[in-house]
Amino acid sequence: MNAPLNAAPVKKLRVATTSLAGCFGCHMSLLDIDERILKLLELVEFDRSPLTDIKHCGPSDLGLIEGGLCNAENVHVLREFRKNCKILVAVGACAINGGLPAQRNHLDLRDVLEEVYQTEYLTSHGGIPNDPELPLPLNKVHPIHEVVKVDYFLPGCPPPADAIWKLLTDLLAGRTPTLGHGLLHYD
Repeated sequence: MNAPLNAAPVKKLRVATTSLAGCFGCHMSLLDIDERILKLLELVEFDRSPLTDIKHCGPSDLGLIEGGLCNAENVHVLREFRKNCKILVAVGACAINGGLPAQRNHLDLRDVLEEVYQTEYLTSHGGIPNDPELPLPLNKVHPIHEVVKVDYFLPGCPPPADAIWKLLTDLLAGRTPTLGHGLLHYD
């Protein structure tokens, strides 16, 4: 049966995504929900995401964020994103515990930068780049919950598409997400 012509359109939830210090694998898992993304688009309107190429997050009902915090720009983006999202989900190991980028945490940042720039750049430019266009690196990589309140955590590296789908459909239905043993990955 078709809805009456004068019926108010169903309000879609606004969903935003962003990536900080990570590999973008969690966004790839979101895209791996395959044709279910068409069903998702019936229920949500994407704000900032790779699907829209919107660079700044507007007011959103749900924010999915992957990646940890390795520089000042990451912290700025995270705070702006949190401010604009009613519900925030930390997606993947990097957002939850710093992930692979946090492997540098046991090293001195200066030693890391000298190793990275151990090329003719160091000798020809007088050292490690110090340009205002480059984000200021943090001494350690941090998970996002150390800076902002996180409402839900979705572990994995990356979480499987089915786990992302289950989390989204539970939240969209107004349920607390429940992910069984087969959907949770801690690797």
